[in-house]
Amino acid sequence: MDVGKVYSLISLSMRAGKVKSGEFATMEAIRNKTACLVIVTEDASDNTIKQFTDKCKYYDVPIAFFGDKESLGHAIGKGVRTSLAITDLGLSKSLRKNLLTEETGGGNVNGKN
Repeated sequence: MDVGKVYSLISLSMRAGKVKSGEFATMEAIRNKTACLVIVTEDASDNTIKQFTDKCKYYDVPIAFFGDKESLGHAIGKGVRTSLAITDLGLSKSLRKNLLTEETGGGNVNGKN
């Protein structure tokens, strides 16, 4: 996995206006079925990880655990962020590919959990 490329794709997604960041906005994107991929940081709390894992499984949205809060926030030009949703299908496919994704729907895309 090329960490720099993943952060670059996240930044590109943000500049394209295809990112919902923060827990509430990410949950809303999942519920509205606009999220194509959810990214949760590896240093998120156990409760947050469980909450997003359960919600993504229920709504059949791929989820990836990647990076840390500060780096994820920096990649999108914001403060500390624990979660974000990519709302563009093409960008989400590219990110999943760079995160070594095997699974396509409603589960962990990088084998964590």
